Amino acid sequence: MTTHRATPVVGFTGAVKEFGAVRAVDGLDLTIGTGERVALLGRNGAGKSTSIGLLLGLDEPTSGSVRLFGRAPADAVREGRVGAMLQDTKPVPRVTVKELVSFVAATYPRPLPVAETLELAGLADLAGRRADKLSGGQAQRVSFAVALAGDPDLLVLDEPTAALDVQARRAFWESMRSFTDRGKTVLFSSHYLEEADQNADRVVVIDRGRLIADGSSAEIKRAVGSSHVSFDLPDGSGGQAPAGLESLPGVLSVTVAEGRVRLRTSDSDATVDALPGVVRVRGLEVAPAGLEDAFLSLTDDDADRPADPRYASFAPSPVQTPKAGA
Repeated sequence: MTTHRATPVVGFTGAVKEFGAVRAVDGLDLTIGTGERVALLGRNGAGKSTSIGLLLGLDEPTSGSVRLFGRAPADAVREGRVGAMLQDTKPVPRVTVKELVSFVAATYPRPLPVAETLELAGLADLAGRRADKLSGGQAQRVSFAVALAGDPDLLVLDEPTAALDVQARRAFWESMRSFTDRGKTVLFSSHYLEEADQNADRVVVIDRGRLIADGSSAEIKRAVGSSHVSFDLPDGSGGQAPAGLESLPGVLSVTVAEGRVRLRTSDSDATVDALPGVVRVRGLEVAPAGLEDAFLSLTDDDADRPADPRYASFAPSPVQTPKAGA
C-alpha cells in the first residue's frame, strides 16, 4: 500500500452531512495518498454517493472538513486535478465520440492526447460514432474517457463498470492499473465486490455514513475471521438443510444452493468435528471467507464486530444489503 504523504490527495476530517433529520455522512475520517487504488464499499443508502458529492465539491459538509490536495474540493476541480465518472450521465447529442472528448480535453490545462484517451477507454474504433447512438456499455466507456481527458491526479468513479460485460470490465481495470502506474490516484465505488478484491490495494467500508473498515482486502477478510464449510445435500432431504446445523459450534449461517449446504463459520475445525453427529457428510469442502462474506458480516446489523480499532460499532440500519453483481 502506498504510504500517505504530508499532504494527502483526499482528506475527510470529522465530515458530517445532514439532510434535515437524516445524517447521511456521520463523522467520516478518511485519508487517501498518492497512487492508491481505493474501493469504497457500502450498502445502498450507506452514504457512498453523498461522500463522493462532498469530495467533488458538489455539496458542502454540515460540519467537519473535506480537502483535496490540502485545498477546498472546488479549487482542486477548477484546477483540473480531478476527473469524475458518475452514475446516470446522459449522452451529449449530435457530436461524435472524438469531438466530445476533444472538447472536454480543451478545457483542461494539461490534458492527455485525445488519441491516448480514446485508446485507454477502449474507444479508438468508435471515435467517429455519435455519442448518443451508442450502447449502454459503450456510453459508459465514453463517460470514462471524459473523466480521463484532463489527465487528472485523482480519478473518482461511481459504479464505473455497471453497464459493461465481462470482457469490457476486464479491459477497464487493465486501463485503471495503467493509470495508477503513472502515480495517479483512483477512488471507486462498486457493488461488484470481486472487482474491489482484485483491483483495489485498499478497501474502505462505510455504513450509515461511518467508516467501519479500512485496510487491504486480505486484512479485512482476516479481521472478520469466518470461513465456509460446504457439503452435498443429503439424499431425501427435499432440498432443505438438515435440522440442527445452526446450533453447531462456530456456525453463523446456513444456506442451501445448487445441491450444496453451505455453512459460514467462525471456527471451521470445530464445525467439521461436530458435523458427523448431525448429518452424513459427502463432498466436504472448507474455504476461507471472501470479501463478499466479510462485507456481509461487517454490515450485518445483528453481527458481532471484530475487536479491531478500525472496525467501529454502529446503530442498526433499515437499508438492505446489496448482492454482489447487482
